[in-house]
Amino acid sequence: MSFRLQPPAPARPNRCQLFGPGSNVGLFEKMAGSAADVVNIDLEDSVAPTDKDAARRNTIQAINDVDWGRKYLSVRINGLDSPFWYRDVVDLLEQAGERLDQIMIPKAGCAADIYAVDALVTSIENAKGRRKRISFEVIIESAAGISHVEEIAAASPRLQAMSLGAADFAASMGMATTGIGGTQENYYMLHEGAKYWSDPWHWAQAAIVAACRTHGLLPVDGPFGDFSDDEGFRAQARRSATLGMVGKWAIHPRQVALANEIFTPSEAAVQEAREILKAMEEAKARGEGATTYKGRLVDIASIKQAEGIVKQAEMITAQ
Repeated sequence: MSFRLQPPAPARPNRCQLFGPGSNVGLFEKMAGSAADVVNIDLEDSVAPTDKDAARRNTIQAINDVDWGRKYLSVRINGLDSPFWYRDVVDLLEQAGERLDQIMIPKAGCAADIYAVDALVTSIENAKGRRKRISFEVIIESAAGISHVEEIAAASPRLQAMSLGAADFAASMGMATTGIGGTQENYYMLHEGAKYWSDPWHWAQAAIVAACRTHGLLPVDGPFGDFSDDEGFRAQARRSATLGMVGKWAIHPRQVALANEIFTPSEAAVQEAREILKAMEEAKARGEGATTYKGRLVDIASIKQAEGIVKQAEMITAQ
């Protein structure tokens, strides 16, 4: 272990982030009543340029008026390359109440992007006397973003989470696909005449997980575009969870239950984790640094894995 210890990620469930456009006020109550841990009201891609001002007003009113319960409430602002983002930040922090938890910054390309938003947010918070400090989530969705992923992860103490935005990422990389997440038809290998599809997003997800874990952030998988394909969603979510991601976006209400299903530790997994912890406690009492559990070796690293599963289950139960 390095002398510089890996900081813990924020201790809150983030299994599902449900998105809805700020231009559709009819969705707000439904989003608030959903089973998603995080609600993201979108001012960016899902809102037409002519609707930006109205969507911003709708969002501010919803933050102030809707009962969001215990949801972690986030708003995705417009990109820093647009003429809209500064007004998003100013109006949200000057007009919306303390219920807002987070600003999501899209298309982050370097640490300076985060610094720019942080400077503006900090100035407004100080000027308006806001008591709750706004957190940030960033989306990696460009070649620059993935190239600078670690410096972005370290860019601000406000950062709590980082997501992969597959569609814009694919466009920036020049990938020959119009799919949003999931396996891609032409990304396969051949073995004895049989096709095997691998995951074109794997390396980017792994880079994001490593950067997040290094700097104490929550790594989150982004959208799965085909919301009619439940099994495709489950497959990608399981891959993401196996890599260390804590949750996934839902771009349709039906995906909320799927994300919660995959990113909630099963009763069997929690029970096994508790048994591993018990076995290791007994081993330590005997002066041993390792033991066996169901025929396999468990050691100090196993404790960390088991503790992570138990902690996740306890957070979800508490919520």
